Amino acid sequence: MMFEQFVVRPQTEYVLRKNPNVVKIDRDNFYTGAGVVRAMPGPVFSIASFMGGMAMKDRGTAWQVLGCIIGSIAIFLPSALLVLFFFPIWHNIKKFATVYRALEGINSVVVGILVGATFYMMKDVALTDLNTISVLSILIIIGTSALLQFTRIPSPVIVISCLVLGWFF
Repeated sequence: MMFEQFVVRPQTEYVLRKNPNVVKIDRDNFYTGAGVVRAMPGPVFSIASFMGGMAMKDRGTAWQVLGCIIGSIAIFLPSALLVLFFFPIWHNIKKFATVYRALEGINSVVVGILVGATFYMMKDVALTDLNTISVLSILIIIGTSALLQFTRIPSPVIVISCLVLGWFF
């Protein structure tokens, strides 16, 4: 959703005609932020902080820091309010089988959305052209998957290594 909102939508003719000063984020910057955020332990929602900062990057450092703070507050405040007001009655509600099964379904939906988002973002990776870039992309995907599956190298180290490789290539 954030990719569509900040990368794709601002490039449409309708939006450019109606609001030429719309917040735009470069596709490569979005992918870099998404990769770094997924490498960090903790919630994936912290990409909102990155997007807030990237949305304000043209206005200076102070505005960029403010954008990060606003992004963090905007993404975490609703869940914090839910926890504060809903947690006291949570132990009584989770005993019902319907609620317990619904939570299992919600977990499955979240995993499905993450897998779908991964495939959606991979549409920009050239895999079928059989040129140097596509062969390199395929090797990086296979290599990082193998490193994650068969070694104990932490994912942040793998992501930083890929960022360094991307800087040189």
